[in-house]
Amino acid sequence: MRSFLFVPGIRPERFNKALASGADAVILDLEDAVGEPDKAQARQHVADAVAGFVASTVRVLLRVNGFGTPWFDDDLSLLALDGIDGVVLPKAESAAALEAVARVTAKPIFPLIESALGVWQVLEVAQAPDVERLVFGSVDFELDLDCAGSWEALLYARSRIVLASRVAGLSPPVDGVTVTLDDAGQLAADTAKARDLGFGGKLCIHPKQIVQINAAFSPSEDELAKARVVVEAFERSGGGAVSVDGRMVDLPVLLKAKRLLA
Repeated sequence: MRSFLFVPGIRPERFNKALASGADAVILDLEDAVGEPDKAQARQHVADAVAGFVASTVRVLLRVNGFGTPWFDDDLSLLALDGIDGVVLPKAESAAALEAVARVTAKPIFPLIESALGVWQVLEVAQAPDVERLVFGSVDFELDLDCAGSWEALLYARSRIVLASRVAGLSPPVDGVTVTLDDAGQLAADTAKARDLGFGGKLCIHPKQIVQINAAFSPSEDELAKARVVVEAFERSGGGAVSVDGRMVDLPVLLKAKRLLA
């Protein structure tokens, strides 16, 4: 999954549009996108619509309210319904919150790392039961630290999330949102940097971001062609190191090329 599109749980008229948007996953949001007076109504909207998600080829995830909030337990009850494929857990900061979810469901968990404590204890979160991928909540993290939202300011947090994912044996994590909706150049820069760092996907807040995100986290034809050249050259060398276009190709380079082709 490369693109994860948020949809407010209080806007049921958008659910089917989101499923048809081209996103790899849709996140029905009961947390930040829903005000306190509307929490119960948003939960009911999801419950009413969930039967229609069963036949979808798009993975449907539910962002619940955080561990310890008044809505947490009621939100988790929706995970018993077919059509919800996993849970996005906000403010994931310790194994305790993950274990509370795992006691209710065996569905995959996508912890949102979006606080200083979450980043500090990210490996503990990554190694908790049923975690599929980590997700960086960059906007909330910026708020928690009262820091700038620049790439440089958030680089340490991103790097810890990528490293913890690898140490825990998880798939590459999901990067946070790009909040500028009409700046394709900014989105391109953000996705390219995230992929270079080791992220494998990105959150999005508008369908117009999906095509660009999917392309950025997919190998280009040029990358695939170069990978084939590397594999063919290595095979011709009989397994020894070889030079391709002035660059030494040894076993790590070969394995990376094969991974890309796979």
